[in-house]
Amino acid sequence: MHLAPHSIPMIDPSVVTPPRAILVLGGYGLIGREITTACLAAGHRVTGAARSPETGRRLLPGADWIGIDLNTATRSDDWLLHLDGVDTVINASGALQSGGRDDLGRVQRDAIRALVTACETAGVERFVQISAPGAAPDAATEFMATKGEADDTLRASALDWVILKPGLVIAPTAYGGTSLLRTLAAFPNVQPIVLADAPVQTVAVADVARAAVRAATDPVLARREFDLVEGPVHTLVDVVLAFRRWLGFGDGRLVRLPLVVGKAMAASADFAGRLGWRPPLRSTSLAVLAAGVTADPEPWRHATGETLGSLAETLARMPATRQERQYARAQLLFPSLVVLFAVFWLASGLIGLWRLDTAAKIVTPAFGAPLAKASVVFGGLADIAIGAGLLIRRTFQPACLAAITLSLAYLSLGTLVTPDLWSDPLGPLVKIIPVIALAALLHVLGEER
Repeated sequence: MHLAPHSIPMIDPSVVTPPRAILVLGGYGLIGREITTACLAAGHRVTGAARSPETGRRLLPGADWIGIDLNTATRSDDWLLHLDGVDTVINASGALQSGGRDDLGRVQRDAIRALVTACETAGVERFVQISAPGAAPDAATEFMATKGEADDTLRASALDWVILKPGLVIAPTAYGGTSLLRTLAAFPNVQPIVLADAPVQTVAVADVARAAVRAATDPVLARREFDLVEGPVHTLVDVVLAFRRWLGFGDGRLVRLPLVVGKAMAASADFAGRLGWRPPLRSTSLAVLAAGVTADPEPWRHATGETLGSLAETLARMPATRQERQYARAQLLFPSLVVLFAVFWLASGLIGLWRLDTAAKIVTPAFGAPLAKASVVFGGLADIAIGAGLLIRRTFQPACLAAITLSLAYLSLGTLVTPDLWSDPLGPLVKIIPVIALAALLHVLGEER
């Protein structure tokens, strides 16, 4: 596929400035990671702000890192210490929806208001805000409303600000909207779709990063806001089908689902969000898609001379490989695997406690009745704890490791105490081996970044 000339942008000599000290919020997120990388490549000194500075150092060792949780950094004093010597702040932080890990009112509004005040006090020169098309204080979703409130705070400030509003961001890293599109495109043979005709404009994450770096230094862009979208408007089904072809899955048979199905799925995902998970298809995603993800690309083109890449060009610049296909299929299965594995452990523990006497008889010859019952109770409670831990995002990976450890203990103890179970027609010991393998697989798939 032929790439348009804009895909190799020319640098305007008038906007080349000496290296700056830039603080990037959300420095290893989907957009923030690209911005951090682009700032480093441009020769700037970058400090990334993120919840886990250790993760930042592992992913992007070329930047300095500070740990800060936007859920709690809601006073200007929380930020002043981190702004010493900073010329520019780029805010690429945010969350899709309030849940077990994030409060949007704090993360996207209160923390950014406090940061803007701190920037004015510290003498920060430029503030680049990554917002969204449709963000406004009176928007229907909390995501758009809190983004809009932060945008208003910035507009009223004494800072040189630039507000950038990317459309549906497409990235090589599968996270957020990009992950949603890949997962939707992974259904075998059929393509179910809700809101098939919703209008969508995309933008490559590399284009967003380049725009953010330019916004951090170009005086022409000061105190202005720009939508960052491609020119063409697609329907959602066209975007998903483009991803199917990109992944090599073919179009599949299109199945248009009623909105009520999407709302039911989003409600389930919202519940998972309260347990700390961040599924991409939640009620906020559905509401944003229903309203359409469209904007005006012309102001950015007039201000910079750049035309942002189309969906076809974006996908052509990041060819899909076996790992993209495996990721898409794995993410399609992952929620069901998590729930089924958790139910397995919960049921195992509950049945063991319910049938305590029957279960204890199996090991009574080796342990004696009191110790046999105590061991069954301990095992049942441990199984239930693992099952509950698998449902909560923060404890999911430790619960996988606990499942492996306890399964190995059951296997070893069973071999020593009841070796005849290896030849049991129902295979109670043999079946522990695939349980260990599934726990190991889920532990790997559970890594977020």
